[in-house]
Amino acid sequence: MSERQDRVGAVLQALADPTRRQVVGMISETGPATATELAARLPVSRQAVSKHLSALADAGLVAAERGRREVRYRLTPEPMNDTMAWMATVGAEWDERLDALRRHLRSSG
Repeated sequence: MSERQDRVGAVLQALADPTRRQVVGMISETGPATATELAARLPVSRQAVSKHLSALADAGLVAAERGRREVRYRLTPEPMNDTMAWMATVGAEWDERLDALRRHLRSSG
């Protein structure tokens, strides 16, 4: 498996969790946030949010920025861009296969 496929897999695995998708959505809407700020808007503890942020960071989707007193998390778009590009490639391949099947069915029927 290539490095790119590994990154795509990590992103998809991280985003498989609905709470993580919510966290990504919240940071996307409001900008960098602390685990405490995110936990205040979610029905989970700050500790749970921290674990979700850790999983998102492992997939490269967020980066921690240390301030004097707090750690703020911001989105990092590169892994998501890689994943969207992979999805577009796979989608195009399926479109080609379906078009070939349609042509075959038309010509044989």
